[in-house]
Amino acid sequence: MATRKQTMLVAGALALTVLASACGNGEKGAEPAAPKTNAEQAAQTGTETTNQGNEAASEYKTMEDEFGEVKVPVNPQRIVGLYLEDYLTMLDVDPAVQWYHPSWGKQDYLALDAPEFDATSTPEAWLELAPDLILADGAYDAEKYDTLSKVAPIYRLHEENLLDPEAILKEIADVLGIPDKATEAIETYNNTMEETKEKLQSAVGDETVAVVRLNVGEKTLALFGITNRYIGNIYHQMGLTPHPWARDMEEYHEVLSEESIGDLDADHIILFVSNGAWDDPANQESVASLESNPIWQSLPAVKNGNVYVMDRTHWQSGGMKANLMKAEDLLKVMAP
Repeated sequence: MATRKQTMLVAGALALTVLASACGNGEKGAEPAAPKTNAEQAAQTGTETTNQGNEAASEYKTMEDEFGEVKVPVNPQRIVGLYLEDYLTMLDVDPAVQWYHPSWGKQDYLALDAPEFDATSTPEAWLELAPDLILADGAYDAEKYDTLSKVAPIYRLHEENLLDPEAILKEIADVLGIPDKATEAIETYNNTMEETKEKLQSAVGDETVAVVRLNVGEKTLALFGITNRYIGNIYHQMGLTPHPWARDMEEYHEVLSEESIGDLDADHIILFVSNGAWDDPANQESVASLESNPIWQSLPAVKNGNVYVMDRTHWQSGGMKANLMKAEDLLKVMAP
């Protein structure tokens, strides 16, 4: 663990970084400071910081991430994947913590035996965590990346891979030096997707499907399009036919107006809530409002009993384990 002196020094450096960024962003036309590469930070502080958590991680290799040259430990033991735990577990890697946010929650479907780590944590908490390596996705821009690089080596996934679960898995496996694990996991994954596709096509054929989220509180419905990284794979990999509205949608999702709900004449509707579970007391007002809506009641899928309420925790994730769980869900309700 970090000493009090180390904590104060690095916390101070992080605070100055954030302050400088805030001041720079306040100036009209000011260019953001270029992030310090992990190679630079590792040469100055990275090895010392990393060794607080793992002596074996003092050997480094140089790679290229989204922001340039990166120096990462060859044998990291305390790995933090920022909402990337799904992929780590696919590679049989135990994440040091499970990332969560007070507003967004965490990926409950993974059922990890790991302590939670608050996304809004202070620099001191990051230092106490003492990771060997931080893996980050698109939620981390150059400014956040630069800030976290003061704590430990950080690798930001390439932007071009973020909508492709297999590409994400391969990239993480390459960083960790276990590409064979990715090859094996992807083969198993693709076999499952192909088997699921055959069974679903046999059961429902070209019948149309729409995936809808009930936004609790607002009492609105959001339709997910085929490019949405959470659910796009049920169309692209599992062969389901999207409702034309979802098929032609340019946005990842679209909030439906009260009047337009009647146009959602899909043969099957997959439904989940934006937060919590369908039967949570906090959601009952929104659920009751939807179920009593005469326009909703008039939809073909509702009339025919083809509305399937799903668990939001994996339906609002694009991870590979989440996708495998969606496949199980769909086979249970559409091809029992």
